[in-house]
Amino acid sequence: MARTWVFACVFALAIVPAAQAASLSKSYSYFTIRGKTLDEIQEQLDRRGPRLRETGRRHAGATRMEFKTHAGYRERNGRCEVTSGKVTLVARVILPRWSQRGASEDVRLVWETLAADIKRHEEAHVTIARKYAREIEAQIAAVRPQRSCALARKKVEETTDRLMRRHNAEQDRFDEVEARNFESRLTRLLDQRMRRAAYGR
Repeated sequence: MARTWVFACVFALAIVPAAQAASLSKSYSYFTIRGKTLDEIQEQLDRRGPRLRETGRRHAGATRMEFKTHAGYRERNGRCEVTSGKVTLVARVILPRWSQRGASEDVRLVWETLAADIKRHEEAHVTIARKYAREIEAQIAAVRPQRSCALARKKVEETTDRLMRRHNAEQDRFDEVEARNFESRLTRLLDQRMRRAAYGR
């Protein structure tokens, strides 16, 4: 069975080591934007960013993740037991790539700060998903023998669905916290970069 979860990083330029998962396949893709000012960059993100089917809106970045769950079963002594459980997490991270020709140093600094934060945010979503991939795998293995393999499969599906609901809720909470803290976080990160740049002169 497979469960798909999609995250979009909402972005407004107006200023507004993880433990191993059961199995992880992660890839990156990029879309190119241009612009010399923050307003131009925002317009490009609104026009070129990945679009979510659920909202129809484009975003500055997105992570598409699929949980693929496989379980093995064996009948023995009139019972059916789960003999193996494997969860593969497939993650595709979509990030913006900026063509920086002619932009001022100030715009470049804001973009570099923001791009790094977008990537951090997306990687955090993958980390949360890896945690649940491990948990799903562990709880599948802990399913007790059932009267039939049909019942065992049902228990595995119920376990997976329950943990996926918890996963989705945690991802949503993470988004809410990140959105609330966006302005203060970006201001702090910009200040840190400006201090490092000043010390480097």
